[in-house]
Amino acid sequence: MFDALKNLGSLADLLKQSRQIQEKLGALQEELSRKQVSADAGGGMVEATVNGKLELVKLRIDKTKIDPSDTEMLEDVITAAISAAQAKAAELMRQEMQKAAGDLGIPPDLLP
Repeated sequence: MFDALKNLGSLADLLKQSRQIQEKLGALQEELSRKQVSADAGGGMVEATVNGKLELVKLRIDKTKIDPSDTEMLEDVITAAISAAQAKAAELMRQEMQKAAGDLGIPPDLLP
């Protein structure tokens, strides 16, 4: 019976460590959400910038490279630029979270 009570101290330590890890990962997520990543499509025709939350924050269209009468192509290029920027931001976040997990001694596979 008393052997089981000995483990309560280590359980409390484990809970404390878990909270600290959650706080550190939360701070990292907040830091990453402020970062911005850009990608272009159509040979620089469109450039999209997204933040770490994968939200579009800026869209630049080079008027010298577009045909105003071909709106379908422009729509496709805008979509491609946004998708590329979101993919780059997601990859950056994945890499940073895996690095942080390694620094905290967490297997990277346990993180989303």
